[in-house]
Amino acid sequence: MKTIAIIFAAIVALEHIYFLVLEMFLWTTPKGIKAFGLKSKEFAEDTKVLAANQGLYNGFLAAGLIYSLIIENNNFILFFLGCIIVAGIYGAYSTKKIKLFYVQSVPALLAFILFMLS
Repeated sequence: MKTIAIIFAAIVALEHIYFLVLEMFLWTTPKGIKAFGLKSKEFAEDTKVLAANQGLYNGFLAAGLIYSLIIENNNFILFFLGCIIVAGIYGAYSTKKIKLFYVQSVPALLAFILFMLS
């Protein structure tokens, strides 16, 4: 059970590294515009600084989770997974995009539950 929990948490961390790349470096590209359902290239250009800031925060979440996995500290792992769950819930609520909840919160919630059970 513990191995499965670690794998799920690692997937969540990798997912957030991907979010970092999308938001910090690919926001104004066709891939970034499509991934986030942006209105236009102009809108992407106007909001790229905000997106880069979001990406940086996703990087911090990934780094914290990876560090927690390396040092094998369950309390830190649960803390960072909890932060990701809350961020996904708030993101889905504030953007009115339920998909965000399923992409961000659900994997973190599964990892959180697996750690609690292991």
